[in-house]
Amino acid sequence: MVREALKCDISVMLKSSPVDLVTETDQKVEALIISSIKQKFPNHSFIGEESVAAGAPSILTDNPTWIIDPIDGTTNFVHRFPFVAVSIGFAVNKEIEFGIVYSCIEDKLYSARKGKGAFCNGVQIRVSGQKDITKSLLLTELGYKKDSEHFQTMMSNMQRILTIPTHGIRCVGSAAINMCLVASGAVDAYYQIGIHCWDMAGGAIIVTEAGGVIVDIDGRPFDLMSRRLITASSKALADRIAVEIQPFPCGRDDTEN
Repeated sequence: MVREALKCDISVMLKSSPVDLVTETDQKVEALIISSIKQKFPNHSFIGEESVAAGAPSILTDNPTWIIDPIDGTTNFVHRFPFVAVSIGFAVNKEIEFGIVYSCIEDKLYSARKGKGAFCNGVQIRVSGQKDITKSLLLTELGYKKDSEHFQTMMSNMQRILTIPTHGIRCVGSAAINMCLVASGAVDAYYQIGIHCWDMAGGAIIVTEAGGVIVDIDGRPFDLMSRRLITASSKALADRIAVEIQPFPCGRDDTEN
């Protein structure tokens, strides 16, 4: 559905800001995924990006829960920038059990199940294992911040990382794909503040099952609802990044902000 939609004119709507975009395809893909799963698992819970935007709650309980981003990288999709993914994570007792990320234009299906490893198109993947930040290539994302102090902190964090020095920072535009790039060893780490649980759920277990680590931005244990993360190819690298990153308030997905 996503790949076919790219061949047509794309109708764009706004959500919370002039740069928070949604398309009819986002909504159709999420509705299709949820309706298909509900047919087999009617008692399961769902957290979907577009459902939450329409007023549904974003509360993670112990009930089996599907966490869905129908198009991760909507701005990329609108501009036909070729990094767009469908991301699905499945959690039980608030723990992610498996995840799927489909990079639509690349036609790459990343998947992982707890204790079973991580795969891309059926081939097992592993992180780079890099521990030295001076030899690392990192990912993050740049975007609109309404609060100018938050924007300055975001830019300052990049400066702090780049001047360590490192091999550089890249911006792909899709959190799910960013995590899969860490998992496959193409980059060594990814950090971001201000994303959502549906951006992270599918990719998080892919990283850990590929041998990587995922922690909070301050180095403490990862919290899926915290809207921030560091993923890295090693604990040493994650800890080193955490030393440099200055946080700014971004709220939580499980509370009204």
